[in-house]
Amino acid sequence: MSIEGSLKKVTTQTVREAKLTGTRLTMLTAYDFTMARLLDRAGIDIFLVGDSLGMVIAGYETTLPVTVDQMIYHSSAVVRGTTRALVITDMPFMSYQVTAEEALINAGRIMKESGVSGVKLEGGKAVAATINKIVSAGIPVMGHLGLTPQSIHQFGSYKVRAKEKTEAEQLISDARALEAAGCFAIVLEKVPAQLAAQVTASLSIPTIGIGAGPSCDGQVLVSYDMLGLFTEFKPRFARRYDDLGSRIIESARRYADDVRNKKFPSAEESY
Repeated sequence: MSIEGSLKKVTTQTVREAKLTGTRLTMLTAYDFTMARLLDRAGIDIFLVGDSLGMVIAGYETTLPVTVDQMIYHSSAVVRGTTRALVITDMPFMSYQVTAEEALINAGRIMKESGVSGVKLEGGKAVAATINKIVSAGIPVMGHLGLTPQSIHQFGSYKVRAKEKTEAEQLISDARALEAAGCFAIVLEKVPAQLAAQVTASLSIPTIGIGAGPSCDGQVLVSYDMLGLFTEFKPRFARRYDDLGSRIIESARRYADDVRNKKFPSAEESY
């Protein structure tokens, strides 16, 4: 089942109801107006304005340098290009980890200045009280467990998380804490498929997997990975549905050749 055929605006309530009806949720990252417009026409349910833009748009090595101002700028562009999809924005590194009060101020600013419908935070029990404070103010929150890229220096690598029993038990406990704190959905990134299935079955809110197997209630990919635009590395879970990177290079070469050989512009393309 899917909700692609529906022209109704996707909301957090739509996402919650998908869990009850067995409707699979589709989610992709979007960082600008043009991409958002195209993906919206494709019927994608949720857009994540991910702090992954730090890597695929800005060229940073990690997501850590991304600022609240950058997230607001890109989120505003995505919102302007979106009619149907639910738009959620990542709260960047250190915008919510200091105090719950500062987190609420930053979340409120992102909502007010960008027009998105919610924010996403990484972490489990350690951020549950913060999430509860944000949700209590009327701001929807999506959780994120497993491989949390903002903690990359703590992890030391991008390897699969929660393979060991202790960490797996902690992830299950964290997921329940996020649900209790008021999250409307949780992203599970790069965890064993069996564990993701167990977490999904234990929650009343949807899980959205990325490298977490087929049993999650939905799936998310970085659009630049899925389209073959970002080719610096290829995660095992990132199925490539096109090779737009190579196609863009070829198109640019053809353009350059036409200019150099005086084949562009033609008389018909001139005034």
